[in-house]
Amino acid sequence: MNRINQLFQSNPKDLLSIYFCAGCPTLDGTADVIRTLEKNGVNMIEIGIPFSDPMADGVVIQAAATKALRNGMSVRLLFEQLRDIRRDVHIPLILMGYLNPIMHYGFEAFCQKCAECGIDGIIIPDLPFRDYEESYKAIALKYDLRVIMLITPETSEVRVREIDAHTDGFIYMVSSAATTGAQKDFNAQKQAYFKKIQDMNLRNPRMVGFGISNKQTFDAACANSSGAIIGSRFVTLLNEAEGDAEKAIKQLKTDLEH
Repeated sequence: MNRINQLFQSNPKDLLSIYFCAGCPTLDGTADVIRTLEKNGVNMIEIGIPFSDPMADGVVIQAAATKALRNGMSVRLLFEQLRDIRRDVHIPLILMGYLNPIMHYGFEAFCQKCAECGIDGIIIPDLPFRDYEESYKAIALKYDLRVIMLITPETSEVRVREIDAHTDGFIYMVSSAATTGAQKDFNAQKQAYFKKIQDMNLRNPRMVGFGISNKQTFDAACANSSGAIIGSRFVTLLNEAEGDAEKAIKQLKTDLEH
């Protein structure tokens, strides 16, 4: 069974998923960050593929992508770094990237490499749902990859139910229609959106992302979903720690507990 499905079957509450950008702050730190996060109790990891025009990302992740590209990170190099990751890493791993570099590599070749490295899913923020259904779904399924779709407060109930019916793994519930970035709390409007989606009784579990950086936002996300995805705050801490993932994740977990 796909590791994403296994995770949600075995441990459905208060999950912590961490995003970081491959190649930042150091070119060769990817595998070390992954191993360190698993060792420190992270449940799932999203590995960002840097791109020059990351439209869904805020300034922190944009800067990380720019640095990674300057360091020399590429899709090809990332797969080389992940080649042996499954020797000692057991949690679900997801690649998150934009369509342009993936298409440049070749979508089927990309999916095949994911399968060879033990990647469980992919998130492509600029892949329209219709295009996914018509052109990409069958290829991803062939390699047992979960294509995770994003929904926002602006996504219609009809579209949410359509995504729920035609995808597997989990639904990425974006906390707002804005770009990524840490926030101090979620207002009543955002919490109402979380509750509304929860009350739809969807087939797929949900994870909340964008804006989670402290106990308040983490608890609010977990109250209405299986858990939270944290990106910008961890990327900031990793930069501040000069690539020391152990220091960064310990600080983040402290922030989430107090």
